[in-house]
Amino acid sequence: MINRGMFISLEGVEGCGKSTQAELLGEYARKIGCPVVLTHEPGGTPIAEKVREILLEPQYTEMTDVTELMLYLASRAQHVRQLILPALTEGKVVICQRFSDATFAYQGYGRGFDLDFLEQVNRIATDGLEPDLTLVLDLDVEEGFFRKRGDRWDRLENERIDFHNKVRDGYLDIARRSPKRVKVIDAKGSVEEVHLRIRQCLDQQLARYIA
Repeated sequence: MINRGMFISLEGVEGCGKSTQAELLGEYARKIGCPVVLTHEPGGTPIAEKVREILLEPQYTEMTDVTELMLYLASRAQHVRQLILPALTEGKVVICQRFSDATFAYQGYGRGFDLDFLEQVNRIATDGLEPDLTLVLDLDVEEGFFRKRGDRWDRLENERIDFHNKVRDGYLDIARRSPKRVKVIDAKGSVEEVHLRIRQCLDQQLARYIA
């Protein structure tokens, strides 16, 4: 029986394995008795998914950085209020691929927006909500893109390597700034090896939410 909801986000550069590890984490949490909601950003609700289509469409190369930021925040505002907060209120474990830290990493460290400004506007979008635990799957940028070879790349994935290196550096800096909430997981190795690292990190935290 869950005593209260728990919010876990997975972050990292392109190709680090967020989708696979989120699924495995959801399966693991269910096995130990947690009701789980799996979701992702941008997206997660019908309205937010429409915004996702615009944000990631490769043809929209003319999109300005301000437009990009505002669309991400609009998507998150809908996602939080329609899906995440209700699930947490019901005592569920919400596992989300990307959340606010992605905005700081991509639009802050990557695009150059002021971090204090991003903190203010993101607080409006989230109503002050932040994850209880954030897992940054850390991987060399070039290796991440090698893993994605053959896939159709979206607008963000098509950015230059130096942009994605800034994003990776941003995630690592975020982890240094918030060591209690943000944990860095080595994303090199097999799917099973990475999942085991995540489980070892999560066991104590999840146990606190099981009666």
